[in-house]
Amino acid sequence: MVLTKYIVFSDFDGTITLQDSNDYLTDNVGIGSEQRRKLNCDVLQNRSSFRDAFKEMLDSVKLSFTECIELLRKNIKLDPGFKAFFDWCLQHDITVIILSSGMEPIIRALLKDLIGPSAEKIQIVSNSVDIHKNGSWNIVFHDDSHFGHDKSLAIKPYSSLPKGQRPTLFYCGDGVSDLSAAAETDLLFAKAGQDLITYCRQENIPYREFIDFTEIHSTIRSIVEGKSTVKEVAVNK
Repeated sequence: MVLTKYIVFSDFDGTITLQDSNDYLTDNVGIGSEQRRKLNCDVLQNRSSFRDAFKEMLDSVKLSFTECIELLRKNIKLDPGFKAFFDWCLQHDITVIILSSGMEPIIRALLKDLIGPSAEKIQIVSNSVDIHKNGSWNIVFHDDSHFGHDKSLAIKPYSSLPKGQRPTLFYCGDGVSDLSAAAETDLLFAKAGQDLITYCRQENIPYREFIDFTEIHSTIRSIVEGKSTVKEVAVNK
């Protein structure tokens, strides 16, 4: 467990990237966007677990895993503010940890392309993948939870530390895979117009809305420099 004064946990797909790579595969070479949105709504309304809905989405993708990565490399773009934010975090000894319901080989491949060698300094906690000899593949979930990857489990070792040892914790996310992490950190950044904000409003969870990482960067820098506090910026919109 890495301990620094500030730790930024972040979702990957649709948060660090502009597009969700799993949604992109599902929409373009799987069951399609309409059925995907229906499954996401089922999760938000507690009619389905995220694990089951997500598996149904990915099982509908019939490309080989190599073909999936090549397709994503051509189409997934980095959030315009993330690289500058990450470079700033490295300079100020701020830990960045990706918590993803995606698959680590895809995340590593995209990060290497999008931000270069420094991507190796980002810790990733995510699902894995089982690739078969014929090129077919299936997701291997991180844990036995109904999320498939309960992101709160990676945060709790830090949030449960005694006062004086506990870092200030941030989380950045956008969708239904972030629900378990939404209330676990000191300040939640929720992407504008996405399902995580809907959930936060339903559950009255304080959050800071963002459009891209330039806003996250500005807010966290203000807190680190003592110009504002978590309580001052964490509000329901």
